[in-house]
Amino acid sequence: MRRIVVLRPEPGASETLARAATRGLDGVAIPMFRIEPLEWQVPDPGEYDALLFTSANAVRFGGSGLAGLRGLPVHAVGEATAAAARAAGFEIASVGEAGVEQRLSSLDPELRLLHLCGEDRVATTRQITAIPVYRSKVVEAPEELKTAEDAVILIHSPRAGSAFADAADRLALDRATIRIAAISPAAAEAAGAAWAAIESAEQPTDDALLVLAERLCDKGRGA
Repeated sequence: MRRIVVLRPEPGASETLARAATRGLDGVAIPMFRIEPLEWQVPDPGEYDALLFTSANAVRFGGSGLAGLRGLPVHAVGEATAAAARAAGFEIASVGEAGVEQRLSSLDPELRLLHLCGEDRVATTRQITAIPVYRSKVVEAPEELKTAEDAVILIHSPRAGSAFADAADRLALDRATIRIAAISPAAAEAAGAAWAAIESAEQPTDDALLVLAERLCDKGRGA
C-alpha cells in the first residue's frame, strides 16, 4: 500500500496523521505552510449575534482579543474547530461538517455573524463580517518532497494544490507516479493535471479526505 503525505501546517498535520493511523494508513507530514498570527482590532461584540469559526487556527492564533468576544455563541465548521473553541471558553451553538456554505445555509439569514478567519479565506455567498486573525504562509519547498513520488498526497485547500504543483515542477517530480486526494473540487482543480490520479472527497472534511486517500492507496497495490 502506498503511503500518504500530508502538506497542511502543524498542528493540523499531526492531527490528520493520527486519524490516518487509525485507518491503518502509513503517512508522513511535510508541511508546506506555517501559521502566523495577525494583528487585529476587536470589534464591539454588541454589534453581532454570534461568531463563525471555520478553522481551529482562528482560535489557536486569535490571541488575547478573543477574550472580549467570549460572550458570543459560536457556530463552527468541523468538530475539531468546535473543540478548540470550547477549550478557549466559548459556548458552541452549532457544529456543521459539510463546509462553510452548508453551515451558513442552516442559520437564520438575519443573524449578524462575525467570522474570525484566515487571511486567505474562501468568499461566501452570504454577506458577513470577516476579520482575518491569522495567515497561512507558504514555506520553501522542503527537500523531503522528493519522496512524494509513488505516494498519495493529501491536498487540504486550493492554495495547497497550487503550492504542491509548483513544488513538484521545481523538484522535477514525476507526476505520473503521484496520486492526489483533494478535499474539494476547487482544491483538485488548483493542483492541475497529469497526475497518476486526482480525485476530490465527497465532503470537505478531514475524515472524508482520508476515506478517499485510503481508496487511492489501495489502488496503488502492486503498482
